[in-house]
Amino acid sequence: METKEKNFKTVNVHLKGMLSMIFVSLLLFLASTPAFAHCDSYDGPVIKDAIKALETNDVKLVFKWITPDQEAEITGLFNKVYGLKNGDREIYSIVEKHFFETLVRLHRETEGAPYTGLKPAGTTKQIIVMSDKAIENDDIDKLLAQLNNHIGSVIREKYHKVAMLNKVKDNSAEEGRAYVKAYVDYTHSLEALHDILENGGGHNH
Repeated sequence: METKEKNFKTVNVHLKGMLSMIFVSLLLFLASTPAFAHCDSYDGPVIKDAIKALETNDVKLVFKWITPDQEAEITGLFNKVYGLKNGDREIYSIVEKHFFETLVRLHRETEGAPYTGLKPAGTTKQIIVMSDKAIENDDIDKLLAQLNNHIGSVIREKYHKVAMLNKVKDNSAEEGRAYVKAYVDYTHSLEALHDILENGGGHNH
């Protein structure tokens, strides 16, 4: 009995370690995929830096998001926008938005991704919000714990479903198809996580 408990604890430790590795790779993958990018939203890091730059009159704060070749265009536009900061509020809001749009568009070019317009705050996927919060709070352990619990719950649910249907899959064509559907969902989910872990991810510049 004691040996079984020890083996279970060992497997559990290995599983947690594997899940942590999977989710680190998953976060990297999400960050490198244009469909999951949040650099074009108002609560994303690009516009946050742009707002800070205009508040402090320091255009260099946004240089990290663009290439050296793009700095001249952004600097010229920044100076024009900043010069209108204390003028008519309606005009300033228009040119400010144009500055944000230009900066995001140029940044998206460095990623090889299309610019599809600015997105409102609150549209960023929760997993990305959590990953940003982990950086801000310098706390990856809390993020990994939340994600490990989530993925463990999801995979366990898919497993139990396919395991249950495995017992009746040959009873009828209908039950067989239900099994195949659950089996495909279960194995493809694990395969997708494995591919992310094997291939990794990165930010394309």
